[in-house]
Amino acid sequence: MSQLIECVPNFSEGRDLAIIKQITDALESVAGVKLLDVDPGAATNRTVVTIAGEPNAVIEAAYRGIAKAKELIDMRGHKGEHPRFGATDVCPLIPISGITMEETVEYAKQLAKRVGETLQYPVYLYESAAQTPERKNLATVRAGEYEGLAQKLQNPEWKPDFGPATFVPETGAIAIGARDFLLAVNFNLNTTSTRRANSIAFDVREAGRLVKTTNPNGTVNETREPGTCKGTKAIGWFIQEYGIAQVSMNITDRNQTPLHIAFEESANSAWKRGMRVTGTEIVGLVPLSVLTDAGKYFLKKQHRSTGVSEAELIKIAVKSMGLDDLKPFDPQKKVLEYFFRDAANQPLIHLSLKDFVNETASESPAPGGGSISAYMGSMGAALATMVANLSSHKRGWDDQWEHFSNYAEIGEALATQLLSKVDEDTASFNKIMDAFGLPKGNPDEKAARSKAIQDATRYAIEVPLSVMEAAVKVLDLCEAMANEGNPNSVSDAGVGALAARSAVLGAGMNVRINAGSYTADEAWKAETLSYCATLEQQAIVKEAAILALVATKL
Repeated sequence: MSQLIECVPNFSEGRDLAIIKQITDALESVAGVKLLDVDPGAATNRTVVTIAGEPNAVIEAAYRGIAKAKELIDMRGHKGEHPRFGATDVCPLIPISGITMEETVEYAKQLAKRVGETLQYPVYLYESAAQTPERKNLATVRAGEYEGLAQKLQNPEWKPDFGPATFVPETGAIAIGARDFLLAVNFNLNTTSTRRANSIAFDVREAGRLVKTTNPNGTVNETREPGTCKGTKAIGWFIQEYGIAQVSMNITDRNQTPLHIAFEESANSAWKRGMRVTGTEIVGLVPLSVLTDAGKYFLKKQHRSTGVSEAELIKIAVKSMGLDDLKPFDPQKKVLEYFFRDAANQPLIHLSLKDFVNETASESPAPGGGSISAYMGSMGAALATMVANLSSHKRGWDDQWEHFSNYAEIGEALATQLLSKVDEDTASFNKIMDAFGLPKGNPDEKAARSKAIQDATRYAIEVPLSVMEAAVKVLDLCEAMANEGNPNSVSDAGVGALAARSAVLGAGMNVRINAGSYTADEAWKAETLSYCATLEQQAIVKEAAILALVATKL
């Protein structure tokens, strides 16, 4: 999944489970959307639901949930401890991976426009989606709550961003926005004292602590001493289940304070106060980048290469922050992106080496030369990355560890990209076969079938072309490693170049054979074939230069 967002709608019903179930059923009715959490509260009379998926699917699901809540919830009799002003009170979108906040804001506006116009719901945009500074803060937008909404809607300054400025007693209003992921985390301490845990919380949370000073005349001044972690809230508490105190923290802005920095600051404060952070407990799910960024941070502190696999980065993060201190930490159950990683869509790269060879040798036409070319390219990138990592850790080259670490990161990214093309190339072949299987009983069906075949064929050209582009970059990395890297591994750089060159030429054959049946855009085809020839020539020249360089060092 290239883009992943989370949505956390809050519905003003926390007691009637039948109503809550109908709303969550509406949310789950959209393919590709996963229901991650349902948290009803009787005292608040409010249910917080968490869903995630591809952006278009998520905003469709959110719309259906809002529509169902409008149908089932009557605000005229609603009472609860939590502030609220509508049947669906708030609905934030949160970028998780592969998508910027700016893009997420646009999806929030799409949803808000549809809700306002189709459901005739007064909609206010808030947080990052707010169109004026005054509406950024949710508390300001919701001020006066449901009871003051009728008067608020009459005020021109509070005209909704979308929908009518009309008070509908049954429905109220809704705030739709975009915000960063809220990371809930607890830092475990080797103490049972809540007071001492609070002292650490006050040291690190953005709000800090109140400091009282007495003037000579006896008056008392109160000033606030800010904490070290911006974008965080924290408090100390004792957990009976574990028999320890914790610093419980919400990280509301991961850009200002990543998890690993919050951990480090808490650990430093604890140490100064005679305590120790023994581990970290992540509450709920977490975006993958939180762990990979932490892994890179701790590797850099050790002056070790960060160009290692995703799994290795997670392992370093787990061990460095003690994520398995209280219970085993399973990334498959804690990382948001892994909930959407469908092994069925990547069947080849999950095979063993032996099974992959046997599958290739079978009478099935896929995987074929395109997938093998992508795999050869990924192996070339892996060899270049290995040389970079060995060079980064070579005794006597300590002052160059970061230089080679940067090379290793480039290689790891190329290897991952090319590995993904192994299955994508096979999928592109299957798209062509599916298109040929479409009905052709009348002129409209024939036209649709012909277009589908041409679209699939173009895709089957674009995939190996992207393999060629990536493999040429692998050759550049191999050249750098043959020239600068650990001389004991120069032959590995050479073999990497052989694999990368083969990937370019092999993928080029796939471009050409598929282009032979593509007629929808002859100008694009001619340009693509010319570009293909250029990449092939570059690969041949680069490989020859690398092998000559390797020969001088053997």
